Amino acid sequence: MEIHERKAMLLMCLCAFLWSIGGLFIKLLPWHAAVICGLRSFIAAVIILVYMRCTGCRLALKNPLVWLSGLGLMGTMLLFVFANKLTTSANAIVLQSTSPLYIMVIAALFLGARYSRRELVMVGIVMAGITLFFFDQLTPGGLLGNLLALLSGLTMALMYTASGRLPDDSSSMSALVVGHLGAALAGLPFLLLSPPAITPLSVASILILGVFQLGIPYILYAIAVRRCSPLSCSLIGMIEPLFNPVWVFLVVGEAPGFFAFIGGIIVLATVTLWSISNAKQAV
Repeated sequence: MEIHERKAMLLMCLCAFLWSIGGLFIKLLPWHAAVICGLRSFIAAVIILVYMRCTGCRLALKNPLVWLSGLGLMGTMLLFVFANKLTTSANAIVLQSTSPLYIMVIAALFLGARYSRRELVMVGIVMAGITLFFFDQLTPGGLLGNLLALLSGLTMALMYTASGRLPDDSSSMSALVVGHLGAALAGLPFLLLSPPAITPLSVASILILGVFQLGIPYILYAIAVRRCSPLSCSLIGMIEPLFNPVWVFLVVGEAPGFFAFIGGIIVLATVTLWSISNAKQAV
């Protein structure tokens, strides 16, 4: 599929916008986090497999990067849903958005990248912003939610880095199938352990999550990520943490604490400015 970088960036923008509705519908569902994760990923996997069938993409499972990207996606799906249930949606999405930092670390450890003093200062500022999230009065569950959200930033960075090195659309789509089926297998057994209450709202919410918040956006992501750098995709993905808390606040009325709000501004502003600076230097 011939798609230029500019169009790929637009697809990534639409992807990130659709991702942003996740926090709201996860909050609306009174189900166990694992059940939500399993069902929405199962629906997403079906959507992606149908797309592959319609476009002639084949499952390509021999490339280790497909499995690495899939495992990163699986971890991101599971960790984010649990974090969303344990802490505020704003905390969960902003702490996950530290993925560019993890991309830096992965590149330094495994790809031989070196960084300037300016970039190391940026890391220090972001870490200072992250610590503010833990100044709010948190329950033990809220503290665990923040930690899980931070860990989801690492798994997302792994997904971005591995996905950007996949050779073709079949490999990219296959990684999505691996990740979503893995998350589905991990979560669906909880249907028996914690049976969900079936209501019109819950059915509508899980279908929206599976089709419009995961299935379609991840197809757009798989197309865009091989045509944009991992850092560019990560930067465009900042649309998600900007809108995610807004939808939750408007509908549910949930707002982050004062320190988390200040920390979120520091983290998002620093990561965004750093990513823009890197993008300009790459031109």
